[in-house]
Amino acid sequence: REKERGARSERERETMSWTELTTFNAFDAYDDGIVRGFKSALLTESDYENLMQCNSLEDVKMFLQATDYGTFLSNVVELDPATIVEKATQRMVEEYNYLVGNAGETLSAYLDFLRHPYMIDNIVLVLSGTTRNDSSLSKLLEACHPMGMFEELLTVGVASTPKELYELVLIESPVGKYFRNFQFEDMHELKPELIRARLYKAYLEDFYDFCVTRCSPTTAEVMRDILNFEADRRAISTTLFAM
Repeated sequence: REKERGARSERERETMSWTELTTFNAFDAYDDGIVRGFKSALLTESDYENLMQCNSLEDVKMFLQATDYGTFLSNVVELDPATIVEKATQRMVEEYNYLVGNAGETLSAYLDFLRHPYMIDNIVLVLSGTTRNDSSLSKLLEACHPMGMFEELLTVGVASTPKELYELVLIESPVGKYFRNFQFEDMHELKPELIRARLYKAYLEDFYDFCVTRCSPTTAEVMRDILNFEADRRAISTTLFAM
């Protein structure tokens, strides 16, 4: 009987895979081709070995010009590691936005979820900085990750308390729903890592529900394991941090 259930489950998975393939080209084939192109453009092991032989950042720039990175550093006059990271990140964001712009409805929503962790990190950074007067708003925004920038984040200056920040700014943001059950009166007493942990918990639960209810069975099966692992990893990290 156990073997029969296993065989039936395997047949069901094969049937679902074929069903997904019948509509794949109509909705996701173009983005699949884009991603395959991005993957083929990744630096290889031999490329990294050649980079290790470079004696200066100018040598690094010259070498990267011969790869798919092309001339992304061509307008940089004075090279330094921070600038290279900034330009590479900018290119990644541009490619991500291009991918989202050509995605279907479900894939576009899925890709939006991939940005939410960066948004959460940016919000926690700005929130902790403004409530503790650690730095000016402009400097805090400069430190934010480009993948996590959104329009509402630029208007955080209108709020003077964490509760006002939610009611006036974050409630309309892509991650505003993760703040609904937050006790803003206690936020001043919470460490940034604990605030981040609560937001990530709500995010992972939301992402899990989306994958199970709106994505294909294959995507749901793969993402279920990934999100379960991420939830366990963050739970362990939060526990160790609180000790």
